[in-house]
Amino acid sequence: MKSSNIGGQAVLEGIMMKNRDRYAVAVRKPDGEIFVQTEEFHSVTGRYKKLTTIPFVRGVFNFIDSMVLGIKTLTFSASFYEEEEEKNFSEAEQKKKEKQESLLMAGTVAFSIVAAVAIFMVLPYFLSSLMKPVVPSYHLRTVIEGFVRIGIFIIYILLISRMEDIQRTFMYHGAEHKCINCIEHGLPLTVENVRNSSRQHKRCGTSFLFFVLAISIILLLLIRVESPLMRVVVRIALLPVIAGVSYEVLKLAGNSDNPFVNLLSKPGMAIQKMTTSEPDDGMIEVAIQAVEAVFDWRAYERDNFHTS
Repeated sequence: MKSSNIGGQAVLEGIMMKNRDRYAVAVRKPDGEIFVQTEEFHSVTGRYKKLTTIPFVRGVFNFIDSMVLGIKTLTFSASFYEEEEEKNFSEAEQKKKEKQESLLMAGTVAFSIVAAVAIFMVLPYFLSSLMKPVVPSYHLRTVIEGFVRIGIFIIYILLISRMEDIQRTFMYHGAEHKCINCIEHGLPLTVENVRNSSRQHKRCGTSFLFFVLAISIILLLLIRVESPLMRVVVRIALLPVIAGVSYEVLKLAGNSDNPFVNLLSKPGMAIQKMTTSEPDDGMIEVAIQAVEAVFDWRAYERDNFHTS
């Protein structure tokens, strides 16, 4: 398998695909038509874009970029299901709404980060601290804390997967992975080939989040402070480091078929069985259009798989 630069995510009734500095959103509209919009991607780093290329630093900024782009494209896809209400808006009202949506997006990103830190970093620490009377070893409690963190993550996925909209989103997530796997295995991007491809991929964001949770155990074992308050501070302060290391591991996993690296990828790949589902052919068609809007898979296949 030859790794490509393309990646993406599922949105509401559609797929976002990104290739370098361009991204496309393909959405199945309520009338059944597939709408595709292509845009230039602009990093949150602005003119300091080099920050997204420096090893162990780029992971933090790429993660923030992914969150911002993800929420932006999710909001865009949802707009197709609000169009009837918006047809009577004046130009001034439309501009006001766009400004409100921009502020809402910034607030959503900020809230998401704070909530994730509270639920996945701080809460597991306090829960593991309750075990101090029966587990006096700090290192053992830190390991338990890590498994509690992973357990909360899995429970969260299981709970949201019960929602009907999320179930469909997971199907589109599966279509996204299948398209990328189809391309990276040198197969023509057809509905049949995509359908027969795997819905798991080593560069998936789900695997990245698992690496974050797992690597946090190792780093927290190495850094010990006595004050409970400072332990919370350390867990928050280490997040950029954890994200940076996790991104490099994910990138290595996506570009390597080394048996040890494949072993490291297995837990994240297993969790992907919960965050992806088998898509129908209509969803695959949407994913293919998103890919073709930003990625020349024919040239990729010719350059990487045809040597004659």
